[in-house]
Amino acid sequence: MLKALQEQFAVLRDCLPLAIGIDKQLLAALPDLERKTLRIALRMHTHSLRYLKVMEKATERFDLEGKVVAELTDEHRAHATETLRERFRKEADQRRAKVEAEKAEKAAQQRAEKLNQLAAKFSKH
Repeated sequence: MLKALQEQFAVLRDCLPLAIGIDKQLLAALPDLERKTLRIALRMHTHSLRYLKVMEKATERFDLEGKVVAELTDEHRAHATETLRERFRKEADQRRAKVEAEKAEKAAQQRAEKLNQLAAKFSKH
């Protein structure tokens, strides 16, 4: 659904900051849309990395036709910045944890190899 909406509306395709209540505009323009599915699609769109990066620097919000309808508040820009910062921090933490787990696994394999070598050495005598 999101791809279809992006094809139909440049404001979505270009990741412009959306007007508050854009879901109502979309439902009015496309009455066959299921509200729940639309909200999920809009959530995916507004939480995307691209959209949040645009929100960080933007100053205006746009309607479906691409017309400016409101100022983008400092609070909303700050929220986008904080969301991105948190997402990047979580990704960095996950990468760090993965590297640590790989190191621990490698160390365990090396210990097991040394034990096997020692066992082989002493079992010959």
